[in-house]
Amino acid sequence: MDVTTGTEMIDIPAGRVTLSDRRTRRSWPVDVASCRIAAYPVTQALYARITGLRPSAADGDRLPVEGVSWWDAVRFCNALSQHDGFAPAYRIDIDTDGDGEGIEWDASADGYRLPTEAEWEHACRAGTAGPHYGPLDEIAWYRGNSDERIHDVGGLRPNPWGLHDMLGNVWDWCWDVYDPEVYGTYRVLRGGGWFDEHWSCRASARRRSHPSYRVDDVGFRLARSLGR
Repeated sequence: MDVTTGTEMIDIPAGRVTLSDRRTRRSWPVDVASCRIAAYPVTQALYARITGLRPSAADGDRLPVEGVSWWDAVRFCNALSQHDGFAPAYRIDIDTDGDGEGIEWDASADGYRLPTEAEWEHACRAGTAGPHYGPLDEIAWYRGNSDERIHDVGGLRPNPWGLHDMLGNVWDWCWDVYDPEVYGTYRVLRGGGWFDEHWSCRASARRRSHPSYRVDDVGFRLARSLGR
């Protein structure tokens, strides 16, 4: 498949995943329904085809789009859904102030959306139990092997369910609020990026940022609900 011109979604089976947070030393189990997750991060070519924009610092059709905020990712999901004939997953309040509170997820919609962090980790692990789904140098672009630059999607081994770049290359925005009592509307980031050390490129690693945050190692990948 030409990853620059479309999306390839992988069916993810239902299961249970235990999320954990090193800061609070807390862990909690989550039941995950079956869903679809994109085999690759959204590329610059796909993002440009739908939005007409190229926000990334690096330039290349097969590179993951980066320099996109959580809000940019949400709006892209709705735009791609409309382009492909699906019902948009998100209802966006046009008067929102950009903190993420003016948005609702319509769980009945069949359109594209961001994965929840439980869906993301369940899909990343793909039935494996360790911090990585394979030797890190074979599956992830990170500071130890990236030459401190972003790389084309799909260049390294996928996980057992066929998902590429779940670790390394770019962090993925997720739907969830990180910790509203401490960080307000900050959203979850998962997976690690091309400039991160190996300890940030783990299936369990969590990061957070404001929904308006843009930087050159943060992108996103698509999800869709099954049975819609």
